[in-house]
Amino acid sequence: MKLELNTYAQFLKAPSIRQFSSKINDMDDVINLTIGQPDFHMPDVVKEAYQDAIANDYTTYSHNKGRRDTREAVAHYYQSRFNVHYDPEEIIMTNGASEALDTALRCIINPGDEILLPGPVYAGYIPLIQTLGGVPVFIDTRETGFKVTPEAIQQHITPRSRAILLNYPSNPTGAILTAEEVAAIVDVLKAHPLFVISDEIYAENTFGHTHTSFAQFDEIRDQLLLINGLSKSHSATGIRIGFLSGPQYLIDKLTFMHAYNCICANVPAQMATIAALREVVDAPQEMNQAYVERRDYLINALQSMGFRLDGVPQGAFYIFPNIEAFAEDDFTFCVDVLENVGVAMVPGSAFTNFGKGYVRISYAYDMAQLQEGMARLRQYLEARYN
Repeated sequence: MKLELNTYAQFLKAPSIRQFSSKINDMDDVINLTIGQPDFHMPDVVKEAYQDAIANDYTTYSHNKGRRDTREAVAHYYQSRFNVHYDPEEIIMTNGASEALDTALRCIINPGDEILLPGPVYAGYIPLIQTLGGVPVFIDTRETGFKVTPEAIQQHITPRSRAILLNYPSNPTGAILTAEEVAAIVDVLKAHPLFVISDEIYAENTFGHTHTSFAQFDEIRDQLLLINGLSKSHSATGIRIGFLSGPQYLIDKLTFMHAYNCICANVPAQMATIAALREVVDAPQEMNQAYVERRDYLINALQSMGFRLDGVPQGAFYIFPNIEAFAEDDFTFCVDVLENVGVAMVPGSAFTNFGKGYVRISYAYDMAQLQEGMARLRQYLEARYN
């Protein structure tokens, strides 16, 4: 006898990116440019701290919020890096930034609540909102360099608005917000009873600009939940460690949800976090030097082929070219390129309908792979459209 899951389970399906990736797994000789995972090794000192934690039997539960010394390291990192103050009691160590987001949304959303998001946006947010009965409301950023504007936010706020979820630097577009742009957005948000969830997992991956955190603005401190982690900054996607920070009146309640879900974060990973933030806090800057070189190469290669760029990526490690000079449907275009020349890109429509007509290319791959991918893409375009 097969049983039915609840109403909200209908929103659970394989992410579009993974659906496309499954096609790649069945093919040989593919240049895969789809995954947002740094191609660098996790720093040795972080590996050693993880291994030492296991060797020294740091394998039992920690406090639900996480080890005190780990939270102190996160607090010190925020203060020294971004001039942001959080007390260790205002920080929860989570099993990746994804669990931080899940914990926050579970404690915020009531059925029917509207959650504002930029469009296009990371697709993983949408089912989390929908399975809680929330309603995603997208703010079109295609005409503003993939950046939300204060005016657009104001226009989308209704009596049912519960929160705004922002992701800058942006996945999938690579857009960032300047200090002036963040300040202008804060001026709007502080006037409304909205939660502000800022996913800043790419905070360390900015090029030519210092990242401005929403947490630098005291005016919205009581509204703000800040999410970060080590996945992108220290090439540590697999150890699953994140930080969820906010005012104590919220964090104390969110800790209960986090505890009921998973008790505590991976303890060896918590020990590794101390090493990452105390001893190799500058590791991302070395990666960024390579990312800038790769980004600049892709900009030149794509523009020379006739792709349009609606914004130069200044953060994360993605580029989001428009393909409408060649095809109307981005999914069909990506499948055709994959099947004909073996280059895998993510259809922009995987990032909501506001990504239609674009593709996402990750440059978290070495230059040789990017060059081969662009050579094959050029070959495809010359054969198909010339």
